[in-house]
Amino acid sequence: MEALTKREEEIMQIFWDIKKGFVKDVIKKLKDNPPYNTISSVVRILEKKEFLKYKQYGNTYEYSPKISKKKYRKHIFKSVMADYFDNSYQKVVSYMIKENKLEEKDIEAMMKLIEENDGTKK
Repeated sequence: MEALTKREEEIMQIFWDIKKGFVKDVIKKLKDNPPYNTISSVVRILEKKEFLKYKQYGNTYEYSPKISKKKYRKHIFKSVMADYFDNSYQKVVSYMIKENKLEEKDIEAMMKLIEENDGTKK
């Protein structure tokens, strides 16, 4: 699975939200009011990349996600982990604490998750 461009990802977010729809439905959700042909081209690219599937009604196409948001998120997270954090969860958490200034309640919630899942990996 390949990474999406910003615009492709923006459009996929809309399809993940609406579940299925037409190009005109996507355009309504976009803030920059792009031309129909531009969004239609991006949707066709997403279909070729196998992120979307479609049903044809005459000359009209209704699109829906072929790849779940969860599956794409997993793929992207693995990519970010490898490219920016040397596949180290410790580096990810350290980054989150230092750069995002996590609150103590967030750290406590993470510790609770770790403790709850501690026995499941054995």
